[in-house]
Amino acid sequence: MITAKRKEGLVAELTARDHIVLAGVNESLGGHDEGMNPHELLESSLAACTIITVQMYANRKNIKLESTDVTIKITAEGPETRMSREITFKGDLSEAERSRLLEIADKCPIHRLLESHVKIDTIVV
Repeated sequence: MITAKRKEGLVAELTARDHIVLAGVNESLGGHDEGMNPHELLESSLAACTIITVQMYANRKNIKLESTDVTIKITAEGPETRMSREITFKGDLSEAERSRLLEIADKCPIHRLLESHVKIDTIVV
């Protein structure tokens, strides 16, 4: 669960457990670039989930994965939003292991969530 409040100007302070992240916008949108913008936070969620999910699988299967590097970019927004994801697997890996890791990347919870039909219920309190 995330709780958030406006800190000042166009800055949001996001809190999860004991962790605090600032989100903002750049100067062209009226902010001062205090943190990642909301689109970057969404892209970050997919990148982080991909890395963690793949590493957890590699650890369980004793695959010699040294690192996974991921680049995410929202390429189109609208009724059919599109995101691109580039993945680099580092380590002494066979082609079969690389192929399996790619399958696992597509199973990360955030990937599945983003590909589902999400409805948001909003309540004013």
